[in-house]
Amino acid sequence: MAENYPHHPPQNGKPSFLRRVVEMYAGGFREMTVGRRLWALILIKLAILFLVFRLFFFPDRLAEEYDTDAERARAVARELARRSAPLPYQSPSGN
Repeated sequence: MAENYPHHPPQNGKPSFLRRVVEMYAGGFREMTVGRRLWALILIKLAILFLVFRLFFFPDRLAEEYDTDAERARAVARELARRSAPLPYQSPSGN
């Protein structure tokens, strides 16, 4: 039994709880037949979904507005500095 667990020797003759949980899930995934196809389908759908989101909802505005990497870097630095600057203090009375 100890030769099956070279990195984590069993205590009191049985493997640790975490090791047994990992082996249970790994064995379950190894024995899957229909489940493998379903997981593959899920991963393909997620990849397509994120690709569509990236293309249509998150355009590369830096590439559209600036021509060089140096200009893009300056724009990002300027925006980070603007966002990290504290807001001007306003008294509760509005003055």
